[in-house]
Amino acid sequence: MTFLDLLRSSPALFIGLSVTVGLMVGSFLNVVVHRLPKMLEREWRAQCAALAGEDAAADTPYNLVVPRSACPACGHPISALQNIPVASYLWLRGRCAHCKTSIGVRYPLVEALTGLLSGFVAWHFGFGLGALGALVFLWCLIALTFIDLGTQLLPDGITQPLIWLGLLFNLGGAFVDIRSAVLGAVAGYLALWLVYWLFRLATGKEGMGFGDFKLLAAIGAWLGWQMLPLVILLSSLVGTLAGVALIVLAKHGRHIPIPFGPYLAGGGLVAMLWGQQITQAYLGAW
Repeated sequence: MTFLDLLRSSPALFIGLSVTVGLMVGSFLNVVVHRLPKMLEREWRAQCAALAGEDAAADTPYNLVVPRSACPACGHPISALQNIPVASYLWLRGRCAHCKTSIGVRYPLVEALTGLLSGFVAWHFGFGLGALGALVFLWCLIALTFIDLGTQLLPDGITQPLIWLGLLFNLGGAFVDIRSAVLGAVAGYLALWLVYWLFRLATGKEGMGFGDFKLLAAIGAWLGWQMLPLVILLSSLVGTLAGVALIVLAKHGRHIPIPFGPYLAGGGLVAMLWGQQITQAYLGAW
């Protein structure tokens, strides 16, 4: 019996492996969330210098691999034992081993959330192509959510490949047929593009970023055009409630932008897991 046969025949083993891999992926996602916006800033500075006819400053290599992970406060390198997902944070009591500066709670949160949701996705879909695709989709949504929360950016480096991956997975009908996936990508982009321009023409202001268009296009590519109304409804409803709560309870300024990406990601995740049941229940009520 091969290892794949063992995973197929043992749901508990598959779920346990998915949780373990999810924790490790969550640790890597923390690197993505922290470094990708900085990489984009470096790229933009270099482009601005080139347009101005200036020589760009020679920056040291900085990407998702180099340099080695270190404490943001003191620069002390993080050892392998100090980089075990969730466990290291608890062992170090949320502080750097060298300078004792507090470590942000986002790090264990991303790791734990990725691990737990990976296990749930594995249980929900069972061993197969659907579970693999759902895990990739989930991990990208988590990265985009925390990047958008921190920087109000939805990087093309994640959203655009996510569109193509959704179409490729659906070539084999992993979630929907390829026709629904292509229409979903087109409709997802155009839906928010149209809202953007209507709002801009009416108010003279930009209501959302282009990254939101691409994220909804990606969700459409994965789940098909049929799920887009549910995703838009869920994300708009939760986004409105969260915005009102921030303004009333947290004294969030009315003119301070609120990232919409996390709500789209949440709506996409709900639609992936329970979209068919929610839609059927709604139609059945009528």
